[in-house]
Amino acid sequence: MRKVGIMGGTFNPIHNGHLMLAEEAWRQFSLDQVLFMPSGTPYMKADQKVESGQIRAEMTALAIQDKPYFTLSTMEIEQQGNTYTYKTLERLKQENPETEYYFIVGADSLFNMAQWVSPEDIFSNCCILAAIRDDKTVEDMKEQIDLLSQMYNAHIFLMKTMHMPISSSDIRRKVAAGESVEGDVPESVRNYITKRGLYR
Repeated sequence: MRKVGIMGGTFNPIHNGHLMLAEEAWRQFSLDQVLFMPSGTPYMKADQKVESGQIRAEMTALAIQDKPYFTLSTMEIEQQGNTYTYKTLERLKQENPETEYYFIVGADSLFNMAQWVSPEDIFSNCCILAAIRDDKTVEDMKEQIDLLSQMYNAHIFLMKTMHMPISSSDIRRKVAAGESVEGDVPESVRNYITKRGLYR
């Protein structure tokens, strides 16, 4: 079976932390490919101003253009209404039954997944690759993994990753304040943000 990672997110904008996480998942778990999937209308961020799907997809395409094993998926941004991870995974499994999917998340998401819509369907359609970051220890992560495994028969693996203190909200704040985001995003994305006058 092909092993395909899914790197989902608002990507508003995509940054080097996202790319590092996907690269480590690809390397550590011998994935054939990683799909970068900008979210459509994320129901959990309904109160935030999010750039259009087209703009976020264009930034994502620029960020991954030099990695042949990274691919842009516009599946979610082409959908009408709110997008849900469980529905996306169901569709992917129906269309590609011979593919094994690995959903890449950070520590924050791992601790929130039980509150997502239909977590049992998420866990039944993919393995989870969880990165240790934020303020969570290895012991915290293992406890949460044990809990989710018992509740949902989830298959969750820990990833070893270096900590990159970068967030999309910090990048937006820096751009709005006229500060440099060099090193936070790929140069192609930085040029795109400047050219389009985003986040100002």
